[in-house]
Amino acid sequence: MSYWHALLLAIIEGLTEFLPVSSTGHMIIVANLLGIGQLTFTDTYITSIQLGAILSVVVLYWRRFVQSFDFYLKLAVAFVPFGILGFLLKDVIESLLKNVAVVAWALLVGGVVLVFIDKVFSGPRKEVTTPNFRQALKIGLFQCLALVPGVSRSAATIVGGLAQGFDRRSAADFSFLLAVPTMFVITAYQLYKTYKIAPPGAEDLKLLLFGNVVAFIVALLAVKTFVDFVSRFGFRAFGLYRIVVGVVILVMMALGIDLHVL
Repeated sequence: MSYWHALLLAIIEGLTEFLPVSSTGHMIIVANLLGIGQLTFTDTYITSIQLGAILSVVVLYWRRFVQSFDFYLKLAVAFVPFGILGFLLKDVIESLLKNVAVVAWALLVGGVVLVFIDKVFSGPRKEVTTPNFRQALKIGLFQCLALVPGVSRSAATIVGGLAQGFDRRSAADFSFLLAVPTMFVITAYQLYKTYKIAPPGAEDLKLLLFGNVVAFIVALLAVKTFVDFVSRFGFRAFGLYRIVVGVVILVMMALGIDLHVL
């Protein structure tokens, strides 16, 4: 992997991690188009630079992280279903990551959901600073849908928040906050697994540091822009985008263009 590859993937991560369009799905597809999808280090890089993006949430929402211990308990409750199911199905999930068709269909189906989600949840909405334990658990169950590559963790948790009666901004805010423990655990596991099999060299570590810094900076700009946009216009635009991307990928595969990871 070159620094140009690392830069492009990091920019994509920073832009899409908190958008309901699946950052992992986009990076898998782009990595394949760049011809680096088959590299073992690419999987590590794609997962690990998400840490840089979620650190932007810690910076932007730092006041939320100095609340009572009760706040952390609710984040833990929301994370537990994802953590348990992810551990039990880790082999299945890793096999799905190798299949671009799964990503394409997940983007397409998720896009259809987002196109109509504003109408589905068109009733009175409420501003929620912190969910109660029952709401946190239900949002955590929605997050489990994101174990399928291409679904988008952000989309799943935002829909989960909307299903609890949250307004768009509140649903997005809690989705961002929940990303911190979720992505930290995923990144730590991926780095541990990589180190156990093949410890990264000095150049790999430089690429990881570079990617995390880029993802952090880009995500700082993307988070606030997304919250303001979705608060005003809803999720339809993101749904249409997902549908277009999903259809394009499926058409490319139908034409015989091999996008699968080798």
